[in-house]
Amino acid sequence: MSEIKVGIIGFGTVGAGTYELLTKNKEIITSRVGTDVTVKKIADIDINSDRGVPVDQNLLTVDALDVINDPEIDIVVELIGGIEKAGEFIIEAMKKGKHVVTANKALLAERGREIFKTAEKFGVGLGFEASVAGGIPIIRALRHGLCGNNIENIIGILNGTSNYILTKMTRDGLPYTQVVEEAVNLGFAEDPPTLDVNGTDAAHKLAILVSIILGYPISFNEIYREGITSLTPDDIRFASEFGYSVKLLAIARISGDHVEARVHPAMIPKGHILANVNEVYNAIYLEGDFVGPNLYYGLGAGRRPTGSAVVSDVMELARLIRVGQKGLLMTPLGHAHSIEKAISLQPMEKLDSPYYFRFSALDAPGVLSKIAGILGKNQISISSVIQKGRKVNGSVPIVMLTHDARESNVNRAVSLIDELDVLTDKTIIIRVENG
Repeated sequence: MSEIKVGIIGFGTVGAGTYELLTKNKEIITSRVGTDVTVKKIADIDINSDRGVPVDQNLLTVDALDVINDPEIDIVVELIGGIEKAGEFIIEAMKKGKHVVTANKALLAERGREIFKTAEKFGVGLGFEASVAGGIPIIRALRHGLCGNNIENIIGILNGTSNYILTKMTRDGLPYTQVVEEAVNLGFAEDPPTLDVNGTDAAHKLAILVSIILGYPISFNEIYREGITSLTPDDIRFASEFGYSVKLLAIARISGDHVEARVHPAMIPKGHILANVNEVYNAIYLEGDFVGPNLYYGLGAGRRPTGSAVVSDVMELARLIRVGQKGLLMTPLGHAHSIEKAISLQPMEKLDSPYYFRFSALDAPGVLSKIAGILGKNQISISSVIQKGRKVNGSVPIVMLTHDARESNVNRAVSLIDELDVLTDKTIIIRVENG
């Protein structure tokens, strides 16, 4: 085949980055694929705005079906985002026998089973490297480089916006609202950055990673997620006094049928490699039974890093097309078995972990003993305490670290403690990851 033709649906930030890479590095792409890879059509509802990259106006159309129905297009790249319309476009392209590349994490996390089954049914390839961690090739690592391993643990910083916010709060001692405003003004965050800061974006990505490891799509809605909006500079400072940094972590632990997946702020030791991942960078730390620990680090979003991931999938599919590969070489999740099996995640109430508590209390005798008494009755053992006379917002902070405790016991104890008349505000809880 002398030329492989690509159609792009969605010409926003990532679409422009994808087109830029395919054209700017055309010579090296041709050398590595073995034939020309050419963009034939680009569909977007806005074909007039300047994307910062020169483009032949004859390539542009406002109708995505012009891409999907074009018999000469071999690979359709979906970059519009969202769930309903994007899903329709992808499924229709697959029905036409076209390979598909997408960066759509929300679609794959929430409708993955349907999309994966459609790819298998019509024997087409589905590339989605760009759906998790932008330019970091973590999906290719799981599907290829580490495919002989049982992956037992994943701990990731998967959202650059939240990581930037926490970095600024840590370094500058600024409150959450001020940092968010700055992040929006600098273009590092959407306005408002809801899905980034409430854990949804990271949970979408974690759902995809765990599904690849298991070979079965897990239910996104079962993943516990908690955001960073309630964190304060005081909590970050107290965590530092205990020797920890605070990060929004995506965590999965897998052992046989025991599957744990959660996203929430967590304290990790300052010596842990993830504690030093800052600004808008992403990182994924994982452990395989044979390979041991691995770390993947880089830019998790943006025009060029994400465009790089999209093009890597385009090139992989183009290589298969060039050599005449018929049918599906690899299922989307990289497992030969059916994806029909359902996996239930461990309920969050069964989590065992150390915890950080910050109680806002009146400056009165006996407060600590009342709190400790309730914790003890709920099988929660105190490891360390910081109690200072200075007031924070009119109250004296009492800060504790616990030994391992059960989440259900913690929730019950905190609900009782928050009813005490010596407390002036709700208790702040942060889980601790020491492993």
